[in-house]
Amino acid sequence: MAYVVGLTGGIGSGKTAVADAFGKLGVEVVDTDQLAHRLSVSGQPGFEAIRAAFPELPLQGDGEIDRAALRRRVFADSAARARLEKALHPLIGAEARNEIARWNGPYGLMVVPLLLERTGLREVVDRILVVDCQEDEQVRRVSTRSGLAPSEVHAIMATQISRGERLAAADDILDNSGALEAIAPQVRSLDRRYRELAAARCST
Repeated sequence: MAYVVGLTGGIGSGKTAVADAFGKLGVEVVDTDQLAHRLSVSGQPGFEAIRAAFPELPLQGDGEIDRAALRRRVFADSAARARLEKALHPLIGAEARNEIARWNGPYGLMVVPLLLERTGLREVVDRILVVDCQEDEQVRRVSTRSGLAPSEVHAIMATQISRGERLAAADDILDNSGALEAIAPQVRSLDRRYRELAAARCST
């Protein structure tokens, strides 16, 4: 199996931008947030799992899950959040493993926002890359991107481990506190390192 780098970071840290930079180098990427979205549209198994877990949740006019209402619900209620994770995480984990099995390159990237908070996909990962920035910058980015109030962003951040804990668990850290242009040089350096690590494992 390909060498798997688990990319994680707090909300608003820039995980997508970093994953995109790896993708431009030809690195295969599995994004579990994208898997969750794909699996939870009408007709997919995640949709039925969410409906079973939250039968009272109204649907949108097009018959799809009201994701904004669901997000508000689970971030306000830890029991509801656990119910959602129990419904979706096994499906996401299985699909992520299926995609990794189809990788052709020496290594690939698996983006998992809660990689360090949950154990489900840790066993798949060979190395942990944390995307990091200051917490006030996380709040600013998310508020600008999603229109959430700072209090809502802080509520989401409170469900994740602290910045210090995340950095302590990292094998590699990408500093994304500055301009987007600063990402690519760091990604190129990490790409060379990961190719070396993958090759070394294959030779043993």
